[in-house]
Amino acid sequence: MDETPWWRDAVVYEIYVRSFADASGDGTGDLAGIRGRLPYLADLGVDAIWLTPFYPSPMADGGYDVADYRDVDPVFGSLADFDDLVTDAHAHGLRLMVDIVPNHSSSAHPWFQKALAAPRGSQERDRYMFRDGRAPLGPGEAEGEPNNWLSTFGGPAWTRVPDGQWYLHLFAPEQPDFNWRNPEVREEFLDILRFWLDRGVDGFRIDVAMGLIKAEGLPDTGPGFRSASPMWSRPEVHDIYREWRRVLDSYPGTRVAIGEVWTDSAEDLARYVRPDELHQSFNFAWLEAPWSATAFRKVIDDTLRAVAAPTWVLSNHDVVRHRTRYGEGSLDPSAGLARARAALLGMLALPGSAYLYQGEELGLPEVTDLPPQARQDPVFKRSNGELPGRDGCRVPLPWSGTAPPYGFGDGGSWLPQPDDWAELTVERQAADTSSTLSFYRRALALRRDLRGTLPDAIEWVPAPGDALFFRRGRLTCAINCGEGPVRLPPHERVLLSSGPLDGVDLPADTAVWLTDR
Repeated sequence: MDETPWWRDAVVYEIYVRSFADASGDGTGDLAGIRGRLPYLADLGVDAIWLTPFYPSPMADGGYDVADYRDVDPVFGSLADFDDLVTDAHAHGLRLMVDIVPNHSSSAHPWFQKALAAPRGSQERDRYMFRDGRAPLGPGEAEGEPNNWLSTFGGPAWTRVPDGQWYLHLFAPEQPDFNWRNPEVREEFLDILRFWLDRGVDGFRIDVAMGLIKAEGLPDTGPGFRSASPMWSRPEVHDIYREWRRVLDSYPGTRVAIGEVWTDSAEDLARYVRPDELHQSFNFAWLEAPWSATAFRKVIDDTLRAVAAPTWVLSNHDVVRHRTRYGEGSLDPSAGLARARAALLGMLALPGSAYLYQGEELGLPEVTDLPPQARQDPVFKRSNGELPGRDGCRVPLPWSGTAPPYGFGDGGSWLPQPDDWAELTVERQAADTSSTLSFYRRALALRRDLRGTLPDAIEWVPAPGDALFFRRGRLTCAINCGEGPVRLPPHERVLLSSGPLDGVDLPADTAVWLTDR
């Protein structure tokens, strides 16, 4: 029987490079900092790491505005540092994936600077989405944007240049969208993929994977958001990923691609995950589900029915940390962490791969009280502070000590850390067998022991109240999303629980792994 590819049931750990570990002492995380913490990641029990962008960038959007796709920003190190990180990661048994940002570049990218200097209709401008504005509606009216599209970060998706044309940016004005109908753009990114594959990376996480192709004619957007939009999930995008897959498959070993794809349905998500396209796509429906057995079961059913290579994720660098999300609305201040630990067991028991976000293994909450002057997210800036943005989930990790910067580095941290994180440091939790870190280590070790012994299908077990029971081979997972205890399903042995059990009852906000042999 063919061996299961490593990515099908891997645990991948997302590293937000700016906030993981700082070796240089400038207050910003870097590649050398990651390299020094590889033993921690290996001990945690993950299979691979995914790095957010570390390329040269003006940092208008935390590095997702790339000025050079084939180099390392000096704040993060050098190409030699990257090569050393790849070598050391592989020596620790860890695969390494990198973020690629193909929907848009930085406005500082040489291509865009050449486009600004070039005339209308030029080859340089055709690499991006330059358009003429709409005719004035009436006498005295000004020319308008080419269409009614809005930026994901707020405000119009168009910015006017001095000669009167407009360019499209679905995100910040400093992030102009590429024209993926231009063959030059397609060839450029194939070469970028080869550049990093030649350096030994094991795969790519593709930013805004559903957004590369826009509808012909750029029509106004109407009702609907994702699948129905002229901006997202256009059919032609799949031809791009077929080209990318051929490049990945031409390299030795197993090199993978996972897409950041926000869709309206699991069926649309599945279109990206085909034998000749992407290997995986993020299952954001799981992340978006509330703390509810009914909601969880629907996502699981929809996903396993439609997607051949499912993934599961609870948090990432773009959303409020799930400990905080799950605690919203509860009068019990401990509910968020209890539910987060329980959700991990549910996720790790499912077939497919799991993606963790740095700091969730420490039970970090969202930092909601960052001072306005410290915030850097363009969402906060473009909404004039009305939206908090994503800085709260990007606060640097606490490693040791009793006060900021908690061992993150010797030069403070680029975002301020809370004064009450001393109990959450890696140092403190590693010495506590009841800590969230110790729980994660046990759960990941047990999952690794079970890997390869469980089927790819689950069987639902009748469950009382707002509880969720399912069996996967000899493993039974029970999650209690209700307000009171429920009776455990039949079993012979408890393998692991997210919190204390009460005899034969499963307390509220608790999950458990059971086995019948």
